[in-house]
Parts: sequence; structure tokens; C-alpha cells
Amino acid sequence: MIVRLGYVAMSTLVNNASPSKMMTVANFSKLADREAAIRKLERIGAENLHNTLRLLRHNRAYEIQVYRLSSKLIPLIGHDLLEDWDPIAKLTAEFEEVGNYAKQNEMRISFHPDHFTVLSTHRPDVLDKSIADLERHAAMLDALGLGPEAKCNIHIGGSYGDKEKAGEQFITQFRKLRPEIQKRITLENDDKTFTAMETVEIAERVGAPMVLDIHHHQVNNDGEEAVQLWPRIQKTWLNSVNSDQPVGAAPALPPKIHASSPKSEKEPRSHADYVEAVPLLAFLRDIAAVTPNLDIMIEAKMKDQALLRLMEDCSRHKDVIPLSQASFEI
Repeated sequence: MIVRLGYVAMSTLVNNASPSKMMTVANFSKLADREAAIRKLERIGAENLHNTLRLLRHNRAYEIQVYRLSSKLIPLIGHDLLEDWDPIAKLTAEFEEVGNYAKQNEMRISFHPDHFTVLSTHRPDVLDKSIADLERHAAMLDALGLGPEAKCNIHIGGSYGDKEKAGEQFITQFRKLRPEIQKRITLENDDKTFTAMETVEIAERVGAPMVLDIHHHQVNNDGEEAVQLWPRIQKTWLNSVNSDQPVGAAPALPPKIHASSPKSEKEPRSHADYVEAVPLLAFLRDIAAVTPNLDIMIEAKMKDQALLRLMEDCSRHKDVIPLSQASFEI
């Protein structure tokens, strides 16, 4: 099995390269000239995209091909005060530059919209905002020039006192999304509500690929072993890009999982600075025979430093063969 490692949004190695610089609503409101305030937001957005490009160049230097974009590339996008503002169109050149670089270097790019983007909600206002947020993420991926291989990863959402009903609500709302949005979505199990078993069942019903978070599974399960669920989870990736895959074909995209380690025994759900190699490798060995390729998104506080340390730790094991600075065979 060939494994590629990726990380989330921010670098702890590259200085002054945040792709998530913001302007608060309070500071925006203080500016008397609305047009000038909007131009400032657009300049911040352009700077965030420039820093994203810097990070992609950094990734290329370290042979990192899996990367999650910040969802905060454009400050205040979608806010009620700015309903008539279309910043993505204003930043076309910047988006194209980032997207072209990602494509030229065969990088796998994704988003993970914030936790308030939920399709299981029974509140129309929350649903409308959630759909609008997914539309914005899809529009940014479109502006990058990336096809349906670039995904938006979301959780099922809250249970609202009746998990089964909430799951059905999610399925109903998902099926009402535009097909172009549906093709962008992957589903992830969470650490408190929807387990991996429940998530894969919903993923199968809506035809979306599932991202297994092995840390979340450790703290939220009904006794199922992740390795037992893996064949079903892997199968959800068969039609991960389009619906005309031949039966029995390999997944159009390698399956993706999330890896992190508990911060402490007292805080088992929180992410540690780094990822422990031994538990991760145990899982990888269990699925290696049935999984040709796998991408791992590292969700650790030390970001790219955590990736490089994990690569170093894994390479010490005799059955791990380094292929690059950020990939190995096991």
C-alpha cells in the first residue's frame, strides 16, 4: 500500500504565511467608506491566496501532495452585511494562479467547512446558511479550476434528540443539493454524535465517499473495529469523481482518512501536537492487503512539522519503505 501524508491549512515551518488573515465585523463597521472597506477585504483575500500559493510551493519542496485549504481565505464572505458582494469574481486571477500550481504539481486539494455547516438541522435558517456555505466552497474550487476530485468534507451534524430522525433529515437535505455540490462532498464520522458505522451507512445511501477519522472512531463507537468497517468505507470511494466508473474499477481517488492522537487521557477528544506512529501503523498494516493507495490528512497542532515527524517515526519501522519526504509504502 502506498500512503501519502498531508496537513491542514497552516504551516508551522513557514513564517508569516497565514492563509486565514481576517477582518472582524466590528472593524469593518468602523470604516465609514463602505467601498474602501470592501476593497480592504479583497486585499486581505488576495494576501491569503498569495500565502496559500507560498504554502503550496513549500509543500512541493517537501514533496507533500495532500493539502487542505483554509475555509477562511476570504474574510467575512457570506456575512449578512455583505450579501451583494462577490469577492470570488474579484479574485479570479489569484484563484487561478493557486489552482494552476496545484494541478501542475498533482496536488490533492480539499476543504473542510466549519462545524456550523450542517444538513441534519430541522431549522430552515440554519439549513439555508449551510447550503450557502457549501455553494461558496464549491465556487472557490471552481475558481481554482479544480474538478470534482477536489472535495468538501463535512460531518452529518447534530442529533437534535433523535439521531435516526436527524440522519434521515440529512439524507433528504443532501439529495436536494445541486448535483455539482453533491459530487464535491465527502462525509466524516465525528467524535460525539454520528459514529463511523452510522456515517458509512448514510454515505452508502447518498452515494458520497466517506473519510474515516480514526481518532474520532476511537472515542465514539458502538464496539465496531475500524478495520472491520474499512471494506465498506473503501467501497464508497469507487465513484468518487463521477458515476460512470465501470463495475469493479479502482477508486478514481485514493480513499482518505484523518489521523490524529489524543492530547491526553483527560482530553481524549482534543488533538495532540504530533501523531503517534505505532497505533496508526497498526491500522495501516491491517488494511494494506486490500488498499493499494491511501491518503492521510494529519490533524495535529504542529501541522507540517507533525507530518515530517510522523514520516520520520514511520520510517524507523522495517516494513515501511520511504518513497519521498511525505509518502511511504507499507
